[in-house]
Amino acid sequence: MGDLVADLSAGSDECIETHISWVFLRGDDVFKLKKPVDFGFLDFTAASSRRVACDAEVELNSRLAPGVYRGVLPVRRDRAGVHRVAADAEGEVVDHVVHMERLPVEARADLRLERGALAGADIDRIAQRLARFHVAAARSAEISGFGAIDVIRRNVEENFAQARAMLRQLAGEDLEREVEERQRGFLSANGGLFARRVEGGFIRDGHGDLRLEHVYLVAGREPVVIDCIEFNERFRYADVCADIAFLSMDLGWHGRRDLKERLLAAYAREAGDYDLYGLVDFYESYRAYVRAKVNALSLASSSLAHAARARVEAEARRYLLAALAAERPALDAPRLIAVGGLIASGKSNLAEAIGARLAAPVISSDPTRKQLLGVTPTTPLRDEPWQAAYSPQVTEHVYAELSRRARVVLDSGRSVVLDATFASRVQRGLARELARGAGASFSFIECRAGEIATRERLAARSLGASVSDGRIEIYAQLAARYEAVTELSPHEYMSIDTGGTLFQSVEQLERAGLIASGRA
Repeated sequence: MGDLVADLSAGSDECIETHISWVFLRGDDVFKLKKPVDFGFLDFTAASSRRVACDAEVELNSRLAPGVYRGVLPVRRDRAGVHRVAADAEGEVVDHVVHMERLPVEARADLRLERGALAGADIDRIAQRLARFHVAAARSAEISGFGAIDVIRRNVEENFAQARAMLRQLAGEDLEREVEERQRGFLSANGGLFARRVEGGFIRDGHGDLRLEHVYLVAGREPVVIDCIEFNERFRYADVCADIAFLSMDLGWHGRRDLKERLLAAYAREAGDYDLYGLVDFYESYRAYVRAKVNALSLASSSLAHAARARVEAEARRYLLAALAAERPALDAPRLIAVGGLIASGKSNLAEAIGARLAAPVISSDPTRKQLLGVTPTTPLRDEPWQAAYSPQVTEHVYAELSRRARVVLDSGRSVVLDATFASRVQRGLARELARGAGASFSFIECRAGEIATRERLAARSLGASVSDGRIEIYAQLAARYEAVTELSPHEYMSIDTGGTLFQSVEQLERAGLIASGRA
């Protein structure tokens, strides 16, 4: 194998070594050669198994990286004993490589993060792309079986068995043991939660290795994600939460908790899956331990230089610390901020701005109603007020679901923003009681806009697709039923004029101390 690697390296711009592959960069092309290694969870010792894995890699990665994976090519040894990647040349076929497009390195998400060029809007795009991918990903009875708690427990215990000795030597016995105890404790206490995820159809054929270095933001293209797990279905068949948790863990590991929470919030909104907050901390801990394990296993390679070995050891220790931190309780008490008001009062835009400032999920009544009724978010429901889709019974169900989802978020130690009309004192009172029951502070922000601004907004909304079904014809009826806020104390309630710009509305909240200033 040494001669083969040397020959392919000689004709390449650069050779990158990972724990399972050699990657050769050559002009606009990338050629990936799998190592003949056996780590237990993968076995590439036979050339035939490497070929199967190459084919699977090309097929599976077409889902999130269309056009990037160009095919599988043979590696041939000519009469002079020189190895070359060639489809049609003569010579004995000794191995195979995956042929890929060489993506611009400056588009890689981890490197963008390092230079301060990974923005919140980029995170939103990535989250939306992954949510759509998961919705379309394959599901079956076989795949769902991988979400069973016994399977997850087996994966967890396998991690411990494979990495315990090395990680205790690197990071200390007490630290590694506490991680094990916390992961086992979560599994023991939450069997019903895992069962509900299986019943809800959240176990899919996902990516399995969602890390920042696998995400590319190339101009003019949707976010591209490469290098999914092709060698072991057990690591790819999983709860969609386990997939997204790999990326959120990675953002946190890089010191960007704000972007980590923004990713989860944007994903939950796009997927309508706020229940992920009930187990994302466990899966972040699990994923961090996996990365610690991979780093520890790579130390067995004799080819690692001294500097590289020191870096890998340090990363293994950091990942183990991240695994522990993910499951420790949050230090700050969570907040529940309810944003209400009549249609076109600007409440949804303000709720989104607050959510972005707090890095908190926003749970809105309009998409929740559509999801409960089984229609797309922009499907118009032109029923009259208090009829059909907007009957008191349906509306009560919607607010109950808002509360249920918010409680899952609050119980995870995170703040949450609710976006709904909150037209009645009962609805506002229930939100306040929800916050109190979860040990969270409560604020109700009432948005008010004049009639002219309201009519202009409703007219603009009617020109395109919208999640909201509010329209000028029903404004007067809704206004007549809206109950004035008299039940909340001054420290719980703020009314703001949203007739100006969103920036001006946010400034009002800053001046009142409800959100921190966004200026440095």
